[in-house]
Amino acid sequence: MAQVVCLFLLLLCAAAPVSAAPTGSGYLSGTGRFWHITDLHLDPTYHLAQDPSKVCFSSKGAPATQAGLYGDFLCDSPYSLIQSAFANMAPLTQPQDFIIWTGDSPPHVPPDELSTDLVIQVISNMTQTITHHFPNLTVFPALGNHDYWPQDQMPDSSNAIYKAAAALWKAWLDPEALSTLSEGGFYSQLVKPGLRLVSLNTILYYGPDKVTSNMTDPAGQFEWLEKTLEKAAQSQEKVYVIAHVPVGYLPFVGNTTAITVRHNERLVAIFRKYSHVVAGQFYGHTHRDSIMVLLDEHGNPVNSLFVSPAVTPIKSFWEPYSNNPGFRMYLYNNKDYGVMDIWQYYLNLTEANEKQRSDWRLEYIMTEAFGLSDLQPKSLLQLGLSFMLPQTKAFDKYFSHFMVSYDNSIVCHGSCKVHQVCAVLYLDELSYNKCAASADW
Repeated sequence: MAQVVCLFLLLLCAAAPVSAAPTGSGYLSGTGRFWHITDLHLDPTYHLAQDPSKVCFSSKGAPATQAGLYGDFLCDSPYSLIQSAFANMAPLTQPQDFIIWTGDSPPHVPPDELSTDLVIQVISNMTQTITHHFPNLTVFPALGNHDYWPQDQMPDSSNAIYKAAAALWKAWLDPEALSTLSEGGFYSQLVKPGLRLVSLNTILYYGPDKVTSNMTDPAGQFEWLEKTLEKAAQSQEKVYVIAHVPVGYLPFVGNTTAITVRHNERLVAIFRKYSHVVAGQFYGHTHRDSIMVLLDEHGNPVNSLFVSPAVTPIKSFWEPYSNNPGFRMYLYNNKDYGVMDIWQYYLNLTEANEKQRSDWRLEYIMTEAFGLSDLQPKSLLQLGLSFMLPQTKAFDKYFSHFMVSYDNSIVCHGSCKVHQVCAVLYLDELSYNKCAASADW
């Protein structure tokens, strides 16, 4: 209980904003832009301590020996890191931009160190921080598996957290969106004429969610999604899908879907059916930077999917690598809303701590990094297939980006590469298994 009180008091405190931002980026005519932030995972207990095992609750006792002003790779985000990310991102935004925020505000701590009220307080704190830095931009949030207490156990009906989220986000969302958000944790809203955004609650399909594990269509979200996409098609709208936990297979472990296999198959089928409507899919959760391309039943590329890296740099003590903190901008075509490019920004955490200054930099522009004309499904398929070539530099670069330039000496060969490449190219069970079984590259 003392730790819970400690967390609550720390949540009410705010660090001073960090002021160092990259210069503005160019703007192409006929295009629009939006920004993606995800997995903030605020740890309000983070502090510099003589005992490295006491730096943060989120390290779970592991010694955070490299702790500095902006965090440690064994800890979730200190408030100073999140403030730094937003302070550096804000000058790069344009008035017509919008932001997607794909969930997970609370830290990775045991359930008894949190509560429903504390989770709501963290989400409120992050909502206020985002509003402070981006007062004139619309933000479209999605709920993450840590945005509930106990974590992962999202119910299929209205509850205190869904209702709190709707109340906190009412400045960004319209009444119809707020209604479905408060009932099931998902919503749809028109971004502008011709472009609709669908925010899914994929925690309802997440393996650890025992509340919905025996349900065929938790909260009726599948039925709602198909009706929403059908109506968008009839209205000649394109749709961006956002969610926390992605569809498809995890790229860092073999034969494991991010959501349950049966729910993954259902979502893949829906996205294939409405691939002419869905112009892009955007996720978080893994903390790493990855792409996927959805193929139809005949192997044709029909959808581009993007998983954005996290702001939090946390890893477990035994993991060989983590990610540097990141945020990104997407460039899209104003006519068909196809994704044209990614501008990925990052903070070298080790360097920032050494200099006690946060120099966020452009890590890469995706079309330039891989020699692509755009990020449409055909382009992503060609890129994914190129990863299979022997001694390809493209895959090595992709894996470096996967870690957000954490450590370029770490290589991904053998089964590591098979897991990565098959996850890029194959989202359904049958084709993924074929890829994994036949890989000889």
